[in-house]
Amino acid sequence: MKRLEGKVAIVFGAGPDIGGTIAHFLAREGARITVNDADRKNTDDTTAFLQSRGYDAIGFTANAIEEEPVAHIVAETVKRHGRLDIVVNLVGKLHWSPLVDMDIRDWTECLLSYPTAAMVTTKHAARAMIAGGWRGSVIHNLSSAAHFGEASATAYGASRAATLSFARSAAMDLAHDGIRVNTITPCGLEHNLWAYMHDEMFDPDYVPPKRRSFYSRDDYLKMIPLERFPRASDIAWAAVYLASDEASFLTGVDIPVDGGLRFKYPTWRPGDFTGVNIRDYMKNLKLTRYGEEHGNVVKEDGTPL
Repeated sequence: MKRLEGKVAIVFGAGPDIGGTIAHFLAREGARITVNDADRKNTDDTTAFLQSRGYDAIGFTANAIEEEPVAHIVAETVKRHGRLDIVVNLVGKLHWSPLVDMDIRDWTECLLSYPTAAMVTTKHAARAMIAGGWRGSVIHNLSSAAHFGEASATAYGASRAATLSFARSAAMDLAHDGIRVNTITPCGLEHNLWAYMHDEMFDPDYVPPKRRSFYSRDDYLKMIPLERFPRASDIAWAAVYLASDEASFLTGVDIPVDGGLRFKYPTWRPGDFTGVNIRDYMKNLKLTRYGEEHGNVVKEDGTPL
């Protein structure tokens, strides 16, 4: 039996990695899907992918930090399907900078973006759910930066922590309406290895930055007790659970999808005892889109494909 049969979901921030994978997994479990992304290509690609698999999916291109487009997307979804049960939000603008070099415009943009998107999407989803009498689920994707102090991430960490606190308060605010608000916290994600860290992985002449906040992917991997980075599919399965009736008594909860990173003793480096390392890890890594494998990332000799 499909766990989300008859339910309707909106995913805000639905590119081919995390958001698109969540949309795909929700659809596989029976949900009818609306996807939104500020990038039209992401919206079109994810909508086309879902429709090609025979799923009921529509797409919108809009900035989910703005109230009017979010209200429109919610209204159009309810108009099309007659209800709204699930909203997943992944929207925000990231800025990295050492504190002493922080540009106030970057600070303001980052600090406001994540909690504002959380507030706007939750507000308009809740209005629709209350009006329809639907006891829905709202899910916000976070980052381990919401829970830890990370150098060069004062804006990002503050923004993510604000979103976490918002979600907990929203859960209390909406509890009497039967609307659950929960969060998912991954650590550094596997798809970042090929999406954003190509030089560090493959350039033999790569020189690490000299900033005090730098840590390598090998450093990161050695800190994770389960010896791998989280995948988009790991987050998607957590979202499916929180969206389903199996989690009907969970609200205000944060699910850490981090292989035990948050709860290990801080000074213990698991990888020092197991021999896990980023080069061997890359040799077995599979490129994924929408939670499906699309071949290897590297050749047998460790060079990129």
